[in-house]
Amino acid sequence: QVRLVESGGGTVQDGGSLRLSCVASGRTFSKVAMGWFRQAPGKEREFVGHMRWSGGSTYYADSVKGRFTISRNKIGNTVYLQMDSLKPEDTAVYYCFADLVGAKEKYWGQGTQVTVSS
Repeated sequence: QVRLVESGGGTVQDGGSLRLSCVASGRTFSKVAMGWFRQAPGKEREFVGHMRWSGGSTYYADSVKGRFTISRNKIGNTVYLQMDSLKPEDTAVYYCFADLVGAKEKYWGQGTQVTVSS
């Protein structure tokens, strides 16, 4: 099985920064990609960005492009989401996900709350 554990959420003011972490454990040796979704109250879960594990290329939603950055550690078991210039509309629960080779569905973390106050 695969386990994803997020951390780093919290409350910041408009324009502030936060860094989220997601540690993967278990059968994660065949990662295709890891990344982040978010879900605001009353809204559907939306894609934020991901990193292709082979090569490390990244892709972001237009709403966060230029403000958010995804990276990983050297060991390859942790993915980060650096969030800068945060806006109140970034307030949401942020979920880490992993796509694995052969898996039909994504693996998800439990989510971490990010609140941006105006």
